[in-house]
Amino acid sequence: MAASRQGRGLHYGVPAAPTTKDGASPNHLEDHTPMRLRTACPAPPRAWTVELRPHPRGLTLVCQHCPPGATQITAASARSTALAHLARHARGDLRPPHLRICQCHERGCRWHPRHRGCNGPISLLLACERGGRLWRLADACSACAAATAQAAVVPNTVLAAAPASPATARRRTGRHPKEPGERTRVCEMLSYLAAALPDNTSATARLLALQCALRMTTTMQVRLPQGVLRSLRLGNTPDPWCELERAHWLRLTAAHAAAEITAELLDVTLLGQAPARPDRRQAADWALRCSSPSATRATVPLPQLAGLYLAAHTDPHTSTGLAELDQMARACGTQSAHLPTTLDQLAAARLLATWRACPESGDLQWTLAPATPPRAGHRR
Repeated sequence: MAASRQGRGLHYGVPAAPTTKDGASPNHLEDHTPMRLRTACPAPPRAWTVELRPHPRGLTLVCQHCPPGATQITAASARSTALAHLARHARGDLRPPHLRICQCHERGCRWHPRHRGCNGPISLLLACERGGRLWRLADACSACAAATAQAAVVPNTVLAAAPASPATARRRTGRHPKEPGERTRVCEMLSYLAAALPDNTSATARLLALQCALRMTTTMQVRLPQGVLRSLRLGNTPDPWCELERAHWLRLTAAHAAAEITAELLDVTLLGQAPARPDRRQAADWALRCSSPSATRATVPLPQLAGLYLAAHTDPHTSTGLAELDQMARACGTQSAHLPTTLDQLAAARLLATWRACPESGDLQWTLAPATPPRAGHRR
């Protein structure tokens, strides 16, 4: 049998080299030449890290993925510069969803405590470490994102387009379609502000920052009418403005009109927002209505912000919602242990019909109470 196989030109299952009619090999082929397959080079990981190091004249930004060298920056612009640098890396490596993997799992899950394992869709996760001296942007699954401390999912619309500088920003002539919707826009912005603002930012300042981010112009200017401030129960209180100024997130302008307050936002990553400004203003109005005392039945900022978070994450068809308890706590600027008291307040105010938190998984499930119809003869 072995001789028969050799006569047929087979050696251990490997076909012999092709021959001509007289049995000789062609000139352009060589006998016994092994075939070599070209292996594709693995794609670079979608994980970027920048570090803010002290410098005699301020701070330096060091990126592990850029050529050697450090960029000198000021302390006032450190946070926005780091986020903009990470955003440029992410825009330069756009991939379809099926080619993205959880980078945290690729590194042995050293970025968070142990949990049940990778699970859920992949999204960009912005994390802060060492008290704001190190920032990381990486692809992570929803399970790893929920287990990572001081982190929040970055909305895809924030990275949809490269931001233009305020000096060269142009007014768009065409309207974008109304996508994403109002709820999605508010959900994404609350998630982004959870990572962009310091952890100790109050609920009042977060409500104010949400309105500023959704109402700003292409030159990063915002004008908030006094009516919006009264709806937020701010009035003439300067505390939330000073809080956002200390975080180097905005700067109040010198001149203020009697009917409005003007400010300049310093977070350049917000320039990549979508959709168009009229649609964002519509989302800001929706957030203002959902966080008003008449909607949340509360006059304290934390229940107002919590009510807005629940409304934005609720399915409008079923009036039910599901979220991570710690993610909601970060978005509201509080601790997870303090949220049950706030949820009980919303339930007592008949905004929530039911709510349940699973201590094992950290999931929060709720059902909004049906809207109470206005009484006959009552003017709205």
